[in-house]
Amino acid sequence: MAAQIPHPLKRWRVWLAGAACAPLLLLAAFLLAAWIGSSLTRNADRSEPADGITIMVETNGIHTGIVMPVSSQVKDWRATFPTAALPRADGQYPTHIAVGWGEKEVFLNTPTWNDLSISTALRIVFRGGDGLLRVAHYVRPAPSPHHRPIRLSEAEYARLVARIEEALPPAPAGTVRTVYTSYEPNAVHYDATGHYTLGNTCNQWVGDTLAFAGIEMGRWTPLAGGVMKWIPEPPR
Repeated sequence: MAAQIPHPLKRWRVWLAGAACAPLLLLAAFLLAAWIGSSLTRNADRSEPADGITIMVETNGIHTGIVMPVSSQVKDWRATFPTAALPRADGQYPTHIAVGWGEKEVFLNTPTWNDLSISTALRIVFRGGDGLLRVAHYVRPAPSPHHRPIRLSEAEYARLVARIEEALPPAPAGTVRTVYTSYEPNAVHYDATGHYTLGNTCNQWVGDTLAFAGIEMGRWTPLAGGVMKWIPEPPR
């Protein structure tokens, strides 16, 4: 009996079903890879020092950042980020800064997911984008599940500082770094080195920066959860 040739319409249905499933399969593969990559540890033998400098790792569920005192025995951030010496929109002077890295267009012009244009999203997926440092100014931030404290030795903190400063491109002598404002009243932005991609995200930058300082961290942390699972929540 001769083999039955599928009707062309059926072939198109199969092709369309496969095309519709492909993005879901790619997303599932990305999430699985992110979970595996963030579970492979760096600095597994690290223990928290008895004294030192307390920082925080912050998250809003999508993005992570590193919260540090404006001034300590190791570093005065007002020398690097002059806005840390200025009063905030509410008139208070910041006690801490939060530093994060991300894609320039998103940081400056995308306050919510609804504001993310399709063209920007596709560009980031296929070509990536320029890096930008976000520096937010806080007054006595309280520990919480979204702001998790961790104590660093002075040597660890010095490495953390050095890594963050490496993200700033060299400023020519006699010039002042460009400061970008955005929709956030208490945050500014500075040009940064690096290229944002789906493999090198804001959270990967935070994970790499913490790991460089000596903090236990996953090897590939493109998602916020991959960073935060290594930082214990503070006692309630």
